[in-house]
Amino acid sequence: MADKSSDLPLTRSSVKAAHEAIKEYIHCTPVVTSQTLNHLASQPQASEALIGTAFEGRRSASPKINLFFKCENYQRIGAFKSRGAFHALSRLSKEQLAKGVVTHSSGNHAQALALAARTHGVRAYIVMPTISTPSKISATRGYGAEVIFSGSTSQEREAMVKGVIERTGAFLIPPYDHPNIILGQGTMALELERQVHELVNRDASLSVYREESNHTDSKPTLNGTSNDESRSTPGRCPGHLDAVIAPLGGGGMLAGIATALSGTGTKVFGAEPSFEGADDGRRGLATNQRVTSVKTLTIADGLRTPVGVTNWTVINDNSKVQGVFAVTEEQILSAMKLVIERMKVFVEPSAVVGLAVCLYDEEFRKMVEEEGGEEGWDVGVILSGGNTTLEAVSGLFATGGKEAERAEGKLGKKGEKIAENVAG
Repeated sequence: MADKSSDLPLTRSSVKAAHEAIKEYIHCTPVVTSQTLNHLASQPQASEALIGTAFEGRRSASPKINLFFKCENYQRIGAFKSRGAFHALSRLSKEQLAKGVVTHSSGNHAQALALAARTHGVRAYIVMPTISTPSKISATRGYGAEVIFSGSTSQEREAMVKGVIERTGAFLIPPYDHPNIILGQGTMALELERQVHELVNRDASLSVYREESNHTDSKPTLNGTSNDESRSTPGRCPGHLDAVIAPLGGGGMLAGIATALSGTGTKVFGAEPSFEGADDGRRGLATNQRVTSVKTLTIADGLRTPVGVTNWTVINDNSKVQGVFAVTEEQILSAMKLVIERMKVFVEPSAVVGLAVCLYDEEFRKMVEEEGGEEGWDVGVILSGGNTTLEAVSGLFATGGKEAERAEGKLGKKGEKIAENVAG
């Protein structure tokens, strides 16, 4: 997919077109709410929780936050990646599809492309690092793909992909850094927008807003469009999200959501782990320069990759993405525990970084308190996937994530611990 000249532009209209192209192949995943988590997010943190942070000794923020969870863990293959994979294939010609497709991925994109290829009767070649989780390798093969193993560094993976292309003529479908992937991932935001509006219409108590004011009657339609495309930015009102926060790894999902929601009045934020420099997006924004390499063994294994070049152009645009926040391993585990135990939703660590920001990041919480005022904010939270195992989750909670071997990124070819720019 090197030639981008014929690709759709990164616009809200293009995301709508992508949704039309893939909606018969994907699930419209549910949006769920939780009064318990709304209550926890709206309570000030204990002063002890701020010790060692920039907010130590200050008054804890006391925002009002109502949460709407988009459960992409219920998407086909267990994660949002199916959206981008199906859309990428929909943009290829019959001649290109006849030669097959190839990618490199540690798991979720591998499974997504394998499924999309099988659905369209296309041969798929998947280059996977030897450190990939056995369950993800098995699932990828189960969808009919040919799995080729490589080392864990980006140079090793790219060299293996190049060899597959030279041998087969297969067409490269990148894991995240391409307009077609971005537009496919953005389709979840159109669904979320519509679903929240429908939920609040049925039960107004789900929103922080109790009375409509300063807004138009425009609302999303079934395909995520508005019945008044020429309208100005809507006012704050029931059924209209104030913000959406999504995990940030390579950036395809966040860039897609930001593109889909551009001009709607909904703010978009990214969330990352801070462990071992996994917060490359946040650091890049601080210096106005994309970070090109990430080497981390964060438990959020789907976020162990730097933001892609194309994705960076969206994420570094403050009119589209208003900020990126980072959370600790302990905060990720705490948020994951709440989702599993209180919401009864099974997720992987990468999925809950957005919720962790809402619960524990004082900078974000203070912003909501100041901008939302007494009413507060309705916030959409993307739960990006649930591709993990009971054994892996049990191991993380048994040791608090400190000593447990990560299910992914455990060993390199020579037995050394390696994880460099691993694409999920």
